[in-house]
Amino acid sequence: MNEKGRQGKDLEGITLLGNQGTQYDYGYNPEILETFDNKHTDNDYFVKFNCPEFTSLCPITGQPDFATIYISYIPAIKMVESKSLKLYLFSFRNHGDFHEDCMNTIMKDLIKLMEPKYIEVWGKFTPRGGISIDPYCNYGIPGTKYEKMADYRMIKHDMYPENIDNR
Repeated sequence: MNEKGRQGKDLEGITLLGNQGTQYDYGYNPEILETFDNKHTDNDYFVKFNCPEFTSLCPITGQPDFATIYISYIPAIKMVESKSLKLYLFSFRNHGDFHEDCMNTIMKDLIKLMEPKYIEVWGKFTPRGGISIDPYCNYGIPGTKYEKMADYRMIKHDMYPENIDNR
């Protein structure tokens, strides 16, 4: 029995999960992202992805940048399917952009895709040239408690930074 047969129409549009013929896109591709229905729209909860193998390229030097990306969101109607998210993040491998741009692009693509109540994206990049850059961005639906939450979390963000030895 296939996934659609077990889950009904909840997984309509999911084409990557369970697909053994996965094609890897070596250029930035937000079109690969897929969603499924949130079965728990009646309550708020966080979904968090920890992505320790993110790679992009410096737009100036072409050198690779490595990071752990943390994506946390409170879903509304749609949720992002994890395999499509992995492939989407992989599509940054040969994408040249600054750290801050990558994190904001990821956040904006996910907002466009699933219209979450709240989302935050935090990149913890390994040092290059003796400095690390850890961009953080967030969003809450304007005019709601989620916008206030985004403001509060931005103000309180990184109040107690971790001790960093060498990532």
